[in-house]
Amino acid sequence: MESTYYKSLTLKTLYNNPDSNSRSTTGGSTCRFCNKPLQHSVIDLGMSPLCQKHIKPEERNDMEPFYPLHAYICDHCWLMQLEDFATPDEIFADDYAYFSSYSESWIMHARNYTEMMVQRFGISGKHLVIEIASNDGYLLQWFNGKGIPVLGIEPAKNVARVAKQNGIRTEVEFFGRQTAGVLSKRYRKANLLLGNNVLAHVPDINDFVSGMKIMLHADGIFTMEFPHLQRLIEENQFDTIYHEHFSYLSFSVVNRIFTHHGLTLFDVEEIPTHGGSIRIFGKHSNNKSHTISERAKELLYRETALGMETLDYYANFSEQVKETKRKLLSFLIEKKKLGKTIVGYGAPGKGNTLLNYCGIRTDFLDYTVDRSPHKQGNFLPGSHIPILAPEKIKETKPDYVLILPWNLKKEITTQMQYIREWGGSFIVPIPEVSILKDEEILI
Repeated sequence: MESTYYKSLTLKTLYNNPDSNSRSTTGGSTCRFCNKPLQHSVIDLGMSPLCQKHIKPEERNDMEPFYPLHAYICDHCWLMQLEDFATPDEIFADDYAYFSSYSESWIMHARNYTEMMVQRFGISGKHLVIEIASNDGYLLQWFNGKGIPVLGIEPAKNVARVAKQNGIRTEVEFFGRQTAGVLSKRYRKANLLLGNNVLAHVPDINDFVSGMKIMLHADGIFTMEFPHLQRLIEENQFDTIYHEHFSYLSFSVVNRIFTHHGLTLFDVEEIPTHGGSIRIFGKHSNNKSHTISERAKELLYRETALGMETLDYYANFSEQVKETKRKLLSFLIEKKKLGKTIVGYGAPGKGNTLLNYCGIRTDFLDYTVDRSPHKQGNFLPGSHIPILAPEKIKETKPDYVLILPWNLKKEITTQMQYIREWGGSFIVPIPEVSILKDEEILI
C-alpha cells in the first residue's frame, strides 16, 4: 500500500497549464513543465557550441554558432533545466555523431537490461518492445535475438540507417503525441516501452510524456534511464550539462511529471551508468498491478531530506565548478611548463562542455582519440582539437591521457593499459582533476 508520504508527493500537480511552454510576459523563460517563470540560476557555463556537432576539415574556418549554457532551477516544480536555444532538428541532424555501439560497457549494460526484463516481467515473443531514441539498435538487438518483436524510434537519420542495416525495425521520427498516435495505429501499443538517456533530451517534456501514455499498452510497463540530479550536484558533474540535455532530473520531479500525465512510477533502481543514473519503472495509473516499491518511497524521502526542493541545495554549485576549473587549468599549466605531452581520450558531449568552459585548446591537448570512425578525422566543436584513431597514442607515447568520458574510465584504462610501458598516466577531470593510481585502473 502507498504511504501517505508517497501520495503527498505524487499529488503535487496543481500547476497553471503545465502542458504549455512559452516565454514569460516579462521576457524571461518559463519552466518547460509547469510554465512558471525561471528566476533562479544554478550554473552559468558561458557560451558553448552544440556538443555533437564535430567540425569537418573543410569547415574549420567557417563561423561556428555558440549558445548560452545556463542552467536554472524552477522554484515551483523543482525541474532544473536549460533555456531552449537550439532546436531538436539542429541537434539531431543527418550527421549526428553519437553511436551507442562503440562502448563495450554500454552494450553489456543493454544486454543485462534485456535479461532482467525478460526474467522479471516475462517479456516474450507475444509482446512488442518499443525503444524511444533507439540509436543504432545497441539495445533492441538483444530482444530481437530472442525472437521478441521490436520497434525503434530514432530521430537521427544516419544513426537509424545503421540500425536498419542491422535488422532492427526503425522509424525515423521525433517522439511525442503525434508520433505516438500514428505509430500505435501502424503497429500496436508497446507492452514494454523504454528509453535510455532520452528524457533529458526533449525540449517539450509534456508532449513527450503524454506521447508515452498513448504508446503504452493498457497493461504495459515502461522504463526510463537518466543521470540522477543528486549525483550531478554532489559529485560536481557539471560537464554533463550541455545543450542536448534540456532537463536535469531528480526522482521527485519525474514522479511529479508522470503523475500529471496519468502514469505512475512503481519502482526505481540506482545504477552506475553515466556517473550515477536512475532507472524508473512505470505503468498507467489505472493499472492496479505492480505496487509501489520501498525503493521508490525511500528515494523520494531521501531527496526531500537532502533539501533537493530548496534553493539552498543548489547555492554553492557555481563556486564549486569555478574552483574545479581553476584546479584543472593549474594542473595543465604546470605539466606543460615541465614539457609534458598531454592528449585526450574520447569525444563525448561532456568533454566538449569541460573543454569549452575551461578554455582548453591545442595549447594543452595535442589531440584526442575516439573509437568511432564517425568522429575520427574531424575536430571537436569550439576547441577544434583534432579527433584521431586510438592507435595514435601508441605512436606518439604521451605522458598523460586525459579521459574525457570519465564515467567509462574502467573500460578505457583496461583497453589502454599499454601506456604504462612508457610511463604514461591517466587523468580524470571530475569530480576534480586527479592522476589515476595503479590500484584505481581496474576499479
